[in-house]
Amino acid sequence: MRYQVKVRLKSGFIEDRDGVLVVGIKALPEKGKANQELVKKPAKYFEVSESKVKIISGLSSRNKVIEIK
Repeated sequence: MRYQVKVRLKSGFIEDRDGVLVVGIKALPEKGKANQELVKKPAKYFEVSESKVKIISGLSSRNKVIEIK
């Protein structure tokens, strides 16, 4: 299943707003740390392994598409 994601910095939450996941992360977007945290949050939210969550598009953007297998 694919989800559109909007990333918010300097906060730690995840919520579903009309089919778009809004994910707050605390890590700065340096050396992929923000993307690593972004994978962890939906994995915990949907109770799946982190290996099941993949960023499909938007690696350097605040708007991303993730896939959860």
